Amino acid sequence: MIAIAGVMAALMAVVLAFMRRHYPAHIKGLGYWAAAPTLWLASTILYSGRDTAMPTLLSVVGANTILMIGSTCYYMGCRTFFGHASTWRTWGLYLLLAVLLQTGVDIVGRNYQIRLVVFTALALAIYGANLRFMLRHGGRRLPSIMVQIVLAVHLLILVTRLATASFGMVGASMMEGNLLQTLYIASYVLTVLMLSIAAVLMATDGLVTELEHLATHDPLTRSINRRALLQRASDELARSQRSGRGPALAMLDLDHFKKLNDTHGHQHGDAVLVHFAQTTQALLRRADRLGRYGGEEFVLLLPETALPEAQMVTQRIHGALASGHALDCQLSIGLTTWKGPCDTLDAMLARADKALYQAKAQGRNQTCVA
Repeated sequence: MIAIAGVMAALMAVVLAFMRRHYPAHIKGLGYWAAAPTLWLASTILYSGRDTAMPTLLSVVGANTILMIGSTCYYMGCRTFFGHASTWRTWGLYLLLAVLLQTGVDIVGRNYQIRLVVFTALALAIYGANLRFMLRHGGRRLPSIMVQIVLAVHLLILVTRLATASFGMVGASMMEGNLLQTLYIASYVLTVLMLSIAAVLMATDGLVTELEHLATHDPLTRSINRRALLQRASDELARSQRSGRGPALAMLDLDHFKKLNDTHGHQHGDAVLVHFAQTTQALLRRADRLGRYGGEEFVLLLPETALPEAQMVTQRIHGALASGHALDCQLSIGLTTWKGPCDTLDAMLARADKALYQAKAQGRNQTCVA
């Protein structure tokens, strides 16, 4: 069974190393996750030398230490994947203490029961820290939940192993074929496999999320793009048919943007667009959506919003863009609201566009309603 764990670790190490080489650099943690099964494989090889001529410092202390380093690498992979700094300074000292403690136990008595208690207690701290981090920062996506479940089950088995070892309910060797040893080895094999699979799934899920974001968001302003906006607006109108509470829709256009581009250059124009989008997004509710419709033209979708509330939103936008910031700009807004079950998205867009041109014709930097 230990040989099976070694083969699985080797295969997963190859998969994760391939992913690290070919996945985008901003998907962090793959290097640590590839190192973890590699170290677990090395640990398994050393474990197989137990009860042979191999020195116990290698087959026991070395194997245990490498296994803990691999588990720590997995933990660091989780931390960096979710945007947190690795904590190698702390855990490096912990691993050094673990080596010294295990070496001392090996030199003093080479008692299997004591070694088992010490190693299990040391391993509990690593897996416990990983589980605590995943529960706090891992989110509720399926791969993260998978890691949480595997870590929780493995921790439960480690606690059981620590308790039984503390009361002498273990054999004379890890290779002794009793029920508890078989259970632990089986859990180790499954843990190696499931944690490695979960790492692959988390990285793949991260890549899919990134691709979905790229497909639905404007890369410059980070607002949603035209296609995503129209889809969201269509969904909102369908919901309005059921709830009877429709959205407000506004078309926003930055005044004299072409002149600004010609005068100050496209880089300055891009900076103005980014500033406008960030300023506007900061004023919106979680459900509201700002989408780049094309060039300097944006569309604002305000779900379940009546005209007075929508006008308050546009007033806040005008005010925020007149705060004196170097990148502040003026804009014209055409605003409309849902007129009832017979209203359509095309009709709302046409009304908002007509109101926008009315705002420009009346002197710009204002909101007109249709």
